[in-house]
Amino acid sequence: MSAPRAFAPILMILALGAALPFVTSSNIILNGMVTTLIVALAGYGWNLLGGYGGQFSFGHAAFFGTGAYACALLQQRCGVNAWVAFASAITIGGGVGFIIGYLSFRSGLRGSYFALVTLAFAEVFRIVVNASSFFNGAAGVLLELDARPGNFQFASRAAYYEVALGLVGVALLSTRALERSRLGAYLVAVRENENAAKALGVDTLKTKLQAISLSAAFTAAAGAFYVQYFLFINPELGFGASISIEALLAPIIGGLGTAFGPLVGAVALHELGELTQWLLGSLPGADMALFGVFLVLIIAFARGGILGLLSRLGRGVHGMAGEVMP
Repeated sequence: MSAPRAFAPILMILALGAALPFVTSSNIILNGMVTTLIVALAGYGWNLLGGYGGQFSFGHAAFFGTGAYACALLQQRCGVNAWVAFASAITIGGGVGFIIGYLSFRSGLRGSYFALVTLAFAEVFRIVVNASSFFNGAAGVLLELDARPGNFQFASRAAYYEVALGLVGVALLSTRALERSRLGAYLVAVRENENAAKALGVDTLKTKLQAISLSAAFTAAAGAFYVQYFLFINPELGFGASISIEALLAPIIGGLGTAFGPLVGAVALHELGELTQWLLGSLPGADMALFGVFLVLIIAFARGGILGLLSRLGRGVHGMAGEVMP
């Protein structure tokens, strides 16, 4: 597929998405879309490592929280401009990903062992931040309201939405570029058979370190944007299990190892959450229980996620049409 054809659908969807604020000015809808895009951005980070590289992580909250706290503390403690703090938080998140990846992959951890180690790192980060006065403990960090674009704060939800859409757009385009790159080919080789890839000359350690660094950077960007949007972060929000779960659910439900999977999955999760709230109200844990049921159904009946299911249905319809054609 040529480059224009490969990237054209992405640009078309981003253009349509950018028109949303011109269709509706409802803060409820725009707020829902912003939170959905934050989950999608974190999902793109997870998908890069888990979907393309086959390295499943249960602790991407470690990177989300790192990005959020780095962005907040650089502004609050060091007086750094919000945009500079945002970019620095992404870099710091990528660095943390490299360190965790080096410690894990250098030790030969893979599969469930790697997943449990990432979960442990996220929990350690949460406990340390919760107990440290430097991070303001359980009280969290509250940013001062100063709604100026130069301070990465906006008076309207529409502006936040456009920025969030732009970040997801960068993640989408980067993912599609990855699919067409040598790194992407190496990642798929590692996912399918790491030992065979190594025998063919692929530097599997380097490949996985590049993947986890990029993955962590995307997820840290989601955390940094989260704190700019809500102006608050605490250990549970930043390093809690919920963000790790949402980051992995989005690509799995949407379509693992696909460019559009995390976005489709994040939208599906948002709509499922809205449906849960409408049906069950504020029943504690109802949303997570329903997410679990939905995930089981996806794994059992739609292994390729929503996109895989739609693709199979499309082929089935095309096949039926071919049979009835003279």
